[in-house]
Amino acid sequence: MTPIVRFATVADVDAVAALHADRIAEGFLVTLGPAFLRRLYRRIVRSPRGFVLVADGPADGTRRVVGFVAVADDTAALYREFVLHDGVRAGLAAAPGIVRAPRSVFETLRYGLRGSGEATGAEILATAVAADRAGQGIGTTLVQAAVAELRRRGAHTAHVVTAAGNRAAARAYERGGFRASGQREVHRGVAQQLLVWP
Repeated sequence: MTPIVRFATVADVDAVAALHADRIAEGFLVTLGPAFLRRLYRRIVRSPRGFVLVADGPADGTRRVVGFVAVADDTAALYREFVLHDGVRAGLAAAPGIVRAPRSVFETLRYGLRGSGEATGAEILATAVAADRAGQGIGTTLVQAAVAELRRRGAHTAHVVTAAGNRAAARAYERGGFRASGQREVHRGVAQQLLVWP
């Protein structure tokens, strides 16, 4: 059965955060803990500056979130909103991770609040698909739906940064209309692939 793509609601936040933690486990945000991830995705779902789309797939006669894509119309504005409304609580929730890696926290904030340098426009912040549904085109479907929503909102450009060498992610983005455009370093010494649309 084909998954249904829809806008996420606050009720989906736990599932989205859990998918992020499971499928983007090597990323820095996971080290800040599940409470931080839930607060971050709750803000994106509620914000007029971004959106989260989820793919609902069948599971034992019911439906469950089997994938998501999170997008910011303006990453710097979304980060400012998150810091203003959620900064204290998110910081407290993430305190152990902040203590362990303060430089990474600073780099992430700097990237988000300043924008991403020469790449302009909207940004896909994260995409993940459940392990048991990988390879079924759900990631591509989510990226295509995100691009359609960006067009509907009047966006003309977008970009995404993904782990260098993550061919599955790069293919999903390319099938969704993105193209490779060099490398980027959000965290010092960690090369990442930059893809841009159109």
